[in-house]
Amino acid sequence: MTQTTTTRVLLTGATGFLGQAVLERLLSGSDDIHVTAVVRPKGSQSGEARLKQLLRKPSFKTWRDAVGRERAQEIFDARTSVLEGDLTGLREIAEPFDVVVHSASTVSFDPPIDEAFRTNVGGAVGLYDALRSTGQDPHVIHVSTCYVGGIAKGLRPEAPVDHDVDWQVEYDAAVRAADTAQVESRSPERLESFIQRATSTHGKEGPKSVARAAEEARLEWVRSRLVDHGRTRAQSLGWTDIYTFTKALGERVAEQKWAGAGHRLSIVRPSIIESALRHPFPGWIDGYKVADPLIMAYAKGALPEFPGLPDSVLDVIPVDFVVNAIVALVREEHREADGAPTPRDAQDPAARYYQVCSGASNPLPFHQMYESVRSYFRERPLEDSHGNPIAVPEWKFPANNSMERGLAVKEKLAAAGSRLSSVLPATARTREWTNSLHRMQTGLGSLRTYVDLYQNYTRTEMIFDDTHTRQLDRSLPQDTPEDQHFDVRAIDWRDYWQSVHLPALTEMTRAYTRAKAASRKRAVRSRGLNEGTDVVAVFDLEGTVASGNIITQYAQLRRRELSPLQWPAELTELFGNAPTYIKAERRDRGEFIRAFLRRYAGVPVARVEELMDGSLGRVVENSIRPGALERIEEHRRAGHRTVLVTGSLDLLVSPIAELFDDVVAGRMDQVDGVLTGYLAAPPLVDEARAQWLKRYAQDHGLDLSRSYGYGDSVADVSWLSLVGHPYAVNPDLPLYRRAKKAHWPVEDWRKA
Repeated sequence: MTQTTTTRVLLTGATGFLGQAVLERLLSGSDDIHVTAVVRPKGSQSGEARLKQLLRKPSFKTWRDAVGRERAQEIFDARTSVLEGDLTGLREIAEPFDVVVHSASTVSFDPPIDEAFRTNVGGAVGLYDALRSTGQDPHVIHVSTCYVGGIAKGLRPEAPVDHDVDWQVEYDAAVRAADTAQVESRSPERLESFIQRATSTHGKEGPKSVARAAEEARLEWVRSRLVDHGRTRAQSLGWTDIYTFTKALGERVAEQKWAGAGHRLSIVRPSIIESALRHPFPGWIDGYKVADPLIMAYAKGALPEFPGLPDSVLDVIPVDFVVNAIVALVREEHREADGAPTPRDAQDPAARYYQVCSGASNPLPFHQMYESVRSYFRERPLEDSHGNPIAVPEWKFPANNSMERGLAVKEKLAAAGSRLSSVLPATARTREWTNSLHRMQTGLGSLRTYVDLYQNYTRTEMIFDDTHTRQLDRSLPQDTPEDQHFDVRAIDWRDYWQSVHLPALTEMTRAYTRAKAASRKRAVRSRGLNEGTDVVAVFDLEGTVASGNIITQYAQLRRRELSPLQWPAELTELFGNAPTYIKAERRDRGEFIRAFLRRYAGVPVARVEELMDGSLGRVVENSIRPGALERIEEHRRAGHRTVLVTGSLDLLVSPIAELFDDVVAGRMDQVDGVLTGYLAAPPLVDEARAQWLKRYAQDHGLDLSRSYGYGDSVADVSWLSLVGHPYAVNPDLPLYRRAKKAHWPVEDWRKA
């Protein structure tokens, strides 16, 4: 201890779930502790700003209400400070500390191998090296996990993990693995596969979209490769996943660099941390934790079965029990209580181990937890999107291999359906089928994640000893308030699930659903458009404003030009070239337009103008969809600039030009009044249209963030993405999927 009346604590991971709860308890439970938090900047937000934000979070509400908002702010400002930076970049820690609580950790069980090592191992190395460089001797409380022992059965003691893995060798290998994956991802063969994949899904959007998608595919491949690498390496050495493996190596770093040098070290191993039983209030939780996605997927009917062991002990611990154990170690009150010995490992007297868990003293078999959850949601079911109660399934806990076979079959069917949907025409029925397929794929993806990840925790046969932790709790002074104890035998599990955790979890889920629904509702177009002369409404023609396309335009014109004897031959030739046109359209919209408009070669301009002034013009006018006419008029009443943009020829859209302020269409060269079949400029499609729109807005002083765009094809994505209000109108299936993902409104203009 320093020769002052204030205990100075260095806290890592303060912005996380456990870290913020520890900070709140240190501030609210005593007045003689000062906390310095290691917080890294995030984007433009400084570490200090991120720390100050914590006071406004629900974890501090009970304390804020008790002392008053202003007083809480004064205490927070006076008793906290920030050491800004990342643990891996700490050079030294100049300020003297009595206690260090190291709770920073990756929050993912399946991160890339290099990310897991940098956070869980590199962070520990950076912290202990920085402490040693200043000659300090604080008591370090290193937060780990009960699952550091890897794949095992039986009782797991509060002691060092028995392994001979060299953390430095593994750390260096993980860093090299990331470099190797980056190099492999840039090989010609890999890059060609990424380009092909990107072209198949984004080719119609333009070359830059293809390039972006190819690079995204490369980065996705690298991440997937490193995730697989981490999982496989961990399992090859006897751990279930890279998280538990790197947490075990983080412990070894602490043992070697800190306890091994004669410093005081307490390693705290929580099991699965869930919502608070008592403090700061029953049910407090900060986002979904380990078991919660599984619970909510079950409540939504998305998990018809699960391959867990019904008699496996699901070791869950309320977060306030973990916090109380850490705070007890910070204050070291157990050293003075009734002369009770400090729990230490016999082989390493400088290190102490505390497993804050429930399996040994108050076990919760998986089938009991399942029954508590099932009965809760049978009595209080969630509702589907139509307001109907969701019936929760009854689990039979099948063998893992039978469920795996069934899941694999469903995944193959979903993949086949996805391939089929990419070539189907866009109709109301196929769009609904696409929605159903998307829901099916999402559900299967979630189920795969749960099966691969959670079965490691629901099929375990390990029991974690908590002898040292119970001794620590008994060593607290007799006048310690109940909500500062951590004796797990005080937990009634059925009451905890049904009266504390599940109500909090469902309310958090409903709040998220309400916020999500409100966000989507704001994205839906208001019938009353905001007025403004700096707003443009851009309309695509074919398939959006009009029911026809450049093929039907041509057919209607030639039908009026050819005799009844000539027309069948023209029609036969047109159909004969259809496969070529379809392939061109799928590759590139501009390629298709160029190829098809060559058919106008030799057509007199005067004849086209004559037809547009007569019967063919009336056909064009009648092809305008009722919904389009309504929307165009709405924009004009709001004072918006209306623009029609089309790849069709300007000669063919002249009958409807008066509906818009501007019409931007293709123009074909002519010689002696005869069309040549060659465009005067490249067609204005996909990314070319996006660049045109940027320049058009700049030239006319328009605010694209307030503007509107209407398109029907995935080729329109690049320019629709530029406006603040994009709409998918009678979309093809690729655009429909993009619109649903981005929450763009989808409208049908075929009727008023």
